[in-house]
This record gives sequence, structure tokens and C-alpha cells, in this order.
Amino acid sequence: MSTLPDAFTLTIDGEAVSLVNGLDVRNPATGEVFAQAPAAGAAELDRAVAAATRAFETWKTTPIEERRAALVKAADIIEANAEELAALFTREHGRPLRGALAEIQGSAMWLKAGSMLDIPVDVTEDSDTRRVEVHHVPLGVVCAIVPWNFPVLLAAWKIGPALLAGNTLVLKPSPFTPLTTLRIGELLRDVFPRGVFNVISGDDALGPLMTAHKGFAKITFTGSTATGRRVMESAAKDLKRITLELGGNDAAIILPDVDVDAVAAQLFEGAFHNTAQVCVATKRLFIHADIYDQLRDRLHQLARDLTVGEGTQKGVRYGPVQNEPQYRRVKQLIDDARERGLTLLEGGPVPDVGYFVPLTLVDNPPDDARVVTEEAFGPVLPLLKFNDIDDVVARANDTEYGLAGAVWSADVDKALEIAHRLDTGTVWINQNLQSTPFTPLAGAKQSGFGQENGVPGLLEFTRPKSLFIPKSA
Repeated sequence: MSTLPDAFTLTIDGEAVSLVNGLDVRNPATGEVFAQAPAAGAAELDRAVAAATRAFETWKTTPIEERRAALVKAADIIEANAEELAALFTREHGRPLRGALAEIQGSAMWLKAGSMLDIPVDVTEDSDTRRVEVHHVPLGVVCAIVPWNFPVLLAAWKIGPALLAGNTLVLKPSPFTPLTTLRIGELLRDVFPRGVFNVISGDDALGPLMTAHKGFAKITFTGSTATGRRVMESAAKDLKRITLELGGNDAAIILPDVDVDAVAAQLFEGAFHNTAQVCVATKRLFIHADIYDQLRDRLHQLARDLTVGEGTQKGVRYGPVQNEPQYRRVKQLIDDARERGLTLLEGGPVPDVGYFVPLTLVDNPPDDARVVTEEAFGPVLPLLKFNDIDDVVARANDTEYGLAGAVWSADVDKALEIAHRLDTGTVWINQNLQSTPFTPLAGAKQSGFGQENGVPGLLEFTRPKSLFIPKSA
């Protein structure tokens, strides 16, 4: 394990800010505190917003090519320090090192690729007498609040478009996973002009202070739907712009013509990747009755074969649930299923310390079971049997969420027909967990508000400005 820094600091106005007040950070593989992060409060927030406000006046007029180059440089620095960052990531997050490194490197890639996007100028009229152009101009200071499940990648989703569009940023990582983001802030202090990129960490009180702060023009938040509602309520008081990427209870529909042996591992990973702590993971797996038993047994075998454990150990595929509150919630769902007499198919043994839960399948529970209706966000997956397409589409859509879904079939046209009927922002056919810097992610229903990624996601950090330009007679 790499050596930890002596102390972690906030990044405000391009400088290190140390605080006496600290926030305990636990290793979820042991449950033990191993470091402290600074616990910023109202004073540090005011200082960061003031710095970002000053910097905005210059950054907004900086040519986009210079902003683009700064993001590429930031990505190069993250990539160059990927090994150090991945080790720290595994320590605070729990994900095995290979997956931690993939997130660090993927985040650098995302910053580079996203920086290549262009902000369009839309021409709505070009007549003999005038030309009408719609420009997209930056908003001001952006508040970015990032969750613990993908703390670096989801930060990159916000850093890139916010800064490319000409805004300045105050970024807050989750109190459960602040260290890697704080370290990235330290590494990038000389990349952007002072005040353009600020990173502050704090406890649960900091988020509401940020969403209520009058200095922010926009809030971009990724997290639970319940918290998203509170963010939206807070932002409404002074009409801040918002982007919310929230919860999901995503359904995958498996038609009887699939090759079970060929798709089982993909389906398993689509549900349990990152210990099932993925907003777009499969959380309800609908399997046609003709292949239900075969696929159930194959998935159960995978659950028994794949290793759950501490992320630095060789051969470990899945780590712990990231934090104690979420661990308790997942355990409660499993206990509720057991108390209802549902059939649980558990995977192999897990360590008896830390926040570990066996990879768990629930064999054809009723649709009203908590394990079906609630988003587990942990390694428990209900397997649900169906016979009729109309019925399964109705069941898949019977949720307040609408983030993503999937359809698996040897007949792509048939799968596409079903995909069009799912009330979600994304549907994958014969694949899952796919995203690109050029494709927007947007939730339906209670799964979100606004878009991330691609040109639509970039434009979320701008406002339109229409120019009516007369032509000479």
C-alpha cells in the first residue's frame, strides 16, 4: 500500500487550505478510521465562492482553445499519477485496485475526450435583412456535488463541461470518499488560473450550505432521489439552474432466445459491477420462464465462484459496500426478504470484518417485495420470471425511476421494439453499463433532471443568448 500524504488540504483560490477540524475517513474493508479530511464550513465555502466569482470574470473570456488545453493538461497529470491515486481510492472506497485504476484512467480519458466538444452557434435565421444567432454563454460559478460510488469519474463529468463552457467551479466530494478528490485538487493547482477550480470537503452540513449559497449560478448534483428533491427545493429559492442525476431501479429483460452460457457473465457484471453500487446497474432481472432455471443456476454459480474481499488482495473481484449506512440498508433488505420467506441464493464467503455482503440473488420474489421495489445499491439482485412481453414491459415500467434499462435477445429488431417501450433515459441492447463522453445521460421520472455528457450536457452549463444582426441594405 502506498504511503498516505501527511495531511490533506482544501484547494481554494489555487492555494492549500489546512483546517483544524477534521472529518474521519474509514476504510470500508475494515471499518477503521485511517485518515482525516478537512471539514470545511461556511467560512471556507464563502472564500471558495468569492475566489471563483473573481476568476469567472477572466475565465469566461478566455479563448475556448486555452480552456481546452488546460483540461487536457489536467487529464495528463491525473494519468501520470494514476497509480498513487488508485491506491488511495481503494483505501477509502474499497473497490479492488484494478477497478480503482480503471476509474482514474477513465476519468482522465473523459476529460480529454469531453474537452474536444464544441459549443455551437445556432443560426435560426439568415435572410436578406438579418441574421439571427443563438450563442451559448457561461452561467457563472458552478456548485458540483459528487457521490461516493464513482467519486472521480462523476467529478470529471462535471469538471470538464463546466470549465470548458467558461464557468468556474467549487467541487465537493462525498464525506465518505473525499481523499482522492482532494489529492486531485492538490495536483491541479497550477493548471488553471487561481479560483477557477476549487475543491472543498466537509460533513453532511456542507451540502445544504452550498445549495443555498447565493453565489452559485448552477448546481450539478449526483446522488439519491430523496436528496435530489431537497437540492431542487433549495435551488428554487433563487432560481439556480440545476442538473440532477438521481436514483434508478433499472430492469433488464432477457428473452428466451439468448445463449445463456454466452450472456450470463455479462448479465452478472451488469448487476454487480462495483459491488452493485452503480446508478445504472441492473437492479431487477426479468428472465423468460423458458430459460429461467438455467440462467438462475448459472448466475448463482458465478456468485459462488467470484471472490469478494479486500481490494489489494490478489484475485478479489468485488469489494465491500462503501460505507456503514449503506451496508446497513442492504442488510435490512436482505433480512426483510428472509423474514418474508423468500429464497436467497448466496455467493461465497466474505470477510467477517468491514462492510461486506455476500453476492446475493433472490429467486423470483413477488413484485411488491421491498427487494424489488426499492433500489438496493448493493449486492442483492431479484430474479423475476415472466412469460408475456406486454406483461414484462408493464412490470419493468412500474417504478418511480427511469434511468436505464436493457433488453437481451438474439433478435435485435425485436429487442429494439421492446426498448422503445421502456420509460427510461437509456436502453442497452445486448450490453450494459455503456456510456461515452459524447452521448447524453438523462433520467426519466424521478431519476433526474437535465442531462450530462455530450453537447447537450455541455450546454447545461450555459444559457442561450440570441443576437439579432441587421444586414446592410
